[in-house]
Amino acid sequence: MKKWGILLLLASLCFFQVARANETIVVVANISDKSIQLNRQQIRNLYMGGMMPNDLNVIALSPDNVTRVIFNTKVVGLTESRIQSYWAQMRFTGRKKAPKEFANERTLLEYLIDNEGTLGYLRGSTSIPDDLLVVYTID
Repeated sequence: MKKWGILLLLASLCFFQVARANETIVVVANISDKSIQLNRQQIRNLYMGGMMPNDLNVIALSPDNVTRVIFNTKVVGLTESRIQSYWAQMRFTGRKKAPKEFANERTLLEYLIDNEGTLGYLRGSTSIPDDLLVVYTID
């Protein structure tokens, strides 16, 4: 009986590690300057309509995407409803424009590859082409 308990504990630890690896988010940019690294605050500012010296064009996943939920929780620090409320207010007042959205990570990755100066986020398990630069990783 004790062996089954230990086996169950090991299996649940393995499952936890796999689940945790799937929640890693990488922020990826298509930029010519490969020396750029960003911090969490800079990325948050970009996704909330702030400006950066590199003039990056940020893109996002659709609100129903799980990767977006994880990104918003870990990087932006706001719930989806608060982000939607913020962008509704910005659109209404004409001050800022929300990031362009994509239905899934495959289309977002294709857009990143085809458009220089763009910045997006993907799951850490995504295979990133050599043309793109990982500028930030969060576990």
